[in-house]
Amino acid sequence: MSQKNHEYTVTIKWTGNRGTGTSAYKSYERDWDLATPGKPVIHCSNDPLLGGNREKHNPEDMLIAALSSCHMLWYLHLCSEAGIVVTAYEDNPIGIGEVEPSGKGRFLSAILKPRIEITPESDLAKAMQLHDEIHAFCFVARSVNFPVTYQPEIVQT
Repeated sequence: MSQKNHEYTVTIKWTGNRGTGTSAYKSYERDWDLATPGKPVIHCSNDPLLGGNREKHNPEDMLIAALSSCHMLWYLHLCSEAGIVVTAYEDNPIGIGEVEPSGKGRFLSAILKPRIEITPESDLAKAMQLHDEIHAFCFVARSVNFPVTYQPEIVQT
């Protein structure tokens, strides 16, 4: 099977010009709109620690959400193939970052903490084991340069 390349496009438009542009560090807002054709616009800002608006999504939020979402989608896929019936899935992931004295920041790790409900007939051991397979498939987790681990809680309901 040959490799297939994919393209993902978005439009990022800065909306934080208060009238004087970037004439001074505190003269502009760190807000922008993220637009993808045919989808709702997401109003974003910088991390509040860096002068952003805490009521809007920031790049760090979106990266951790992308990791969690990709893991979830692959988990659901693998469960459906394995005959495991998932009835609920919720994750509260944590991204661990650092900021150096120079101001340079990076993620050190991410921990996914999904709480999953499966039917009583589903194989609990297999449901746990499937998490080990996801990293081989998840487009986002395979693309980051920091470790992504998981601490799933699976209950049969």
